[in-house]
Amino acid sequence: MQFKISYKIIAAVGGATVVIIGIFAYINLRAQKAQLNAELERSANQLIETVKRSTRHDMLLNQRERVHQLIDTIGKQEGIEKVRIINKEGKIIYSTDPLDKDKKVELQAEECYGCHAADQPLGRLPPLFKTTRFIPAQSPVTLGVISPIYNERSCWQSECHNGYHAHSPDQEVLGVLDITMSLADVNRSMHESQMNLLKFAVISIAAISLMIYLLIRGIVLKPLRKVVAATNHVATGDLNYSIDVKGHDEIGALARSFNAMTRQLAEAQRQLYQSDKLASVGRLAAGVAHEINNPLTGVLTYSSYLLKRLTDNPEVQGDLEVIVRETKRCREIVKGLLDFARQSVPEKRPTDINEVVRRAVRILQNQFAMHRIELKQELDANLPLVSADISQMQQVLVNLFMNADDAIGDGGGGITVSTAVAGAGAVNGLPADIGYIQIEINDTGCGIPAANLSKIFEPFYTTKGQKGNGLGLAMVWGIIEKHDGRITADSEVGKGTKFTILLPADGSSTQEHRPADVRQG
Repeated sequence: MQFKISYKIIAAVGGATVVIIGIFAYINLRAQKAQLNAELERSANQLIETVKRSTRHDMLLNQRERVHQLIDTIGKQEGIEKVRIINKEGKIIYSTDPLDKDKKVELQAEECYGCHAADQPLGRLPPLFKTTRFIPAQSPVTLGVISPIYNERSCWQSECHNGYHAHSPDQEVLGVLDITMSLADVNRSMHESQMNLLKFAVISIAAISLMIYLLIRGIVLKPLRKVVAATNHVATGDLNYSIDVKGHDEIGALARSFNAMTRQLAEAQRQLYQSDKLASVGRLAAGVAHEINNPLTGVLTYSSYLLKRLTDNPEVQGDLEVIVRETKRCREIVKGLLDFARQSVPEKRPTDINEVVRRAVRILQNQFAMHRIELKQELDANLPLVSADISQMQQVLVNLFMNADDAIGDGGGGITVSTAVAGAGAVNGLPADIGYIQIEINDTGCGIPAANLSKIFEPFYTTKGQKGNGLGLAMVWGIIEKHDGRITADSEVGKGTKFTILLPADGSSTQEHRPADVRQG
């Protein structure tokens, strides 16, 4: 069984919450219990002082009935278990419990040990002793407070006991007043506090867990499900799938990285597919060209010979002219196939792309002038050198210029060629640890429909009809690919087309250190 991340986080936070609330409850309950006990003890002390003061006058007058009546009244108050007066010998001379009368307490008991420790005479003691005694299990814990009754001058000087002195001046402690108070209310309050804290803990843990689950589901789980769904689509080969996550947190960064990765994979797949296709077409073209070149030569030779002989037969001569024209066209296609199949490995050297652009422009400047095409050059004077084959790069530019010329037609228009150092955004999908230069060729021609834009680099695809063989842009793509670069096209029908070429800059050379043959052209 797999545990979801939300369950793990909830379990971890819930456990931490239990520990925190448990520590808080323990400290709080201890403090509350200590406070309640202190309050009860203070009440007991006040009660003892009240009893002693209330009975002092009656004791001096030896009015025992009044003393007993007062103590009985006090003993009936809620929370008071028992009130006793014990003399110095440990005899209970009065108790609110009739069964205790005339009994004697154990002097070695915990509550008596302070006065009657072994070999320790009875002397003046601190005014208050507090003991907590556990009586039978069915009864609650009780708090016993003992206060000594001291021999005062008024006691041993007063002749209140039938004309004689009841106590000698040598006595210091006459006895003790013992009040036992029930801790039932304290226990009940503590129990209620424990139950309230338990309820608070359960509600808090449930609320925190629910809140965490909702937050995790909204912030983490839903975006992660989108990422998982996207990876499943990519696993099936759908590299065009993207994740729609708008957040700017780590999940959003993950989604954007995933989208960038799929775009790079799609581009790499397209490049690989194009390379494989060009290689296959090249092998096929080489074989086909060699097989049909000789028959085409024979057809062209004999048809041309017959055309010269049959000058007096216009009907047959017209047919022969069609044969000659179409045979020459086939021969041009075969020549293009051979050129395409014979693409060689580029002989790269540090090259000034600006100079290559100027050479290509000089080749076609007369053609541009005839077709009323205005060519504008925007060349970066500080452009780094590139490692390239000059002849192949010139062939690329000439092909692109000729395509722009054909797209503009006889009505005239403009072509702009520009070079610059490529920005970071332009090299998306290419290795980012090197620099690139960028060549752009813009024309004001008829444009390419969006449905056809993805096919223009495929062999034999053409929009020129009988005027083209569909191999020019395929050759351009192959040359750029062999230079570790990239070529893309953007177009809008009726407004024109833009071709963008990216080539790795040659880090070992700069414009100031060009070879002489490159500078001079």
